[in-house]
Amino acid sequence: MKRVCVFGAGAIGGHLAARLARGGAEVSVVARGAQLAAIRADGLRVQAPDGEIHVRLVAAEDPTELGPQDAVLVTAKAPALPAAAAGLAPLLGPETPVVFVTNGIPWWYFHRQGGAHDGRRLPRMDPDDAILRAVGLHRAVGAVVNSACEVVAPGVVHVETPRNRLILGEIDGADRPRLHALAAFLRAGGMDCAVSTRIRDAVWSKLVGNFCGGPISVLTQALPCETYADPVCEAAMRAVVAEGQAIARALGAEATIDLAVQVANGRRSRHKTSILQDLERGRPMEVDALFTVPVELAGLAGVATPMLELMVALVRHRARSAGLYRG
Repeated sequence: MKRVCVFGAGAIGGHLAARLARGGAEVSVVARGAQLAAIRADGLRVQAPDGEIHVRLVAAEDPTELGPQDAVLVTAKAPALPAAAAGLAPLLGPETPVVFVTNGIPWWYFHRQGGAHDGRRLPRMDPDDAILRAVGLHRAVGAVVNSACEVVAPGVVHVETPRNRLILGEIDGADRPRLHALAAFLRAGGMDCAVSTRIRDAVWSKLVGNFCGGPISVLTQALPCETYADPVCEAAMRAVVAEGQAIARALGAEATIDLAVQVANGRRSRHKTSILQDLERGRPMEVDALFTVPVELAGLAGVATPMLELMVALVRHRARSAGLYRG
């Protein structure tokens, strides 16, 4: 494995692309607008706690300019995935893995899971099976990223967190060499990267963390250090964490979160959640992946989630009123 394309060179995509390139991969990116122009003109810069990374990459808006890859990382946000899937074909060889680095419940969640819900579709995440048809299950790979990033200028990504981690996992729980090869590039580039045979545990562990700050940040438009300092807000966060962990367990996964550490970090953090950044910048919001679908899965699993349901209902109203969500 050598040629790796990052489809969507925003904050997370730009960070991963820079780490892969520094680790020795031949990296290209699919980008557009000012970000594309900046990367073409002066490369990609990542300002991280372990130093600045400046790499020059092949960048294109049209994937046909790049050709088949050994691996593709899709970092587009959930609302954009069905449209993005239509552009993946030129990047795919017969066995090219497509790694979906997304927040919330992924479109592939029940595919090859085993158990009572194996193969169940999630229409909110993959309308008309557009992603499934474009990629195929044999190529699909799950991924969960923990990295607080922001595009602060065209071609420039600022990384807030000193520890940044990507977890890769086959959706059927297998342990295949293709993921270890990709992980090796990232580690060589200075990023913590693990390969897991239980990727759904990682999905829920991050998602439950998103339940803490995400809904309240949208409703208050306040910084984490402000909301975590409010005892009532903290109590609400603790309630949705417990509800999220109950959903995960009912579906055969385990959401691991150190709540004391989460609260302590939140009380210090001035980094806006990604969904609040979307709200403030007028971008489509990941309401379904992060909030609506987990509530639907709670119903499927027979788990009561009164606090989460209230928060999700309010977030959906807020997102609709901003014209950034139609669900």
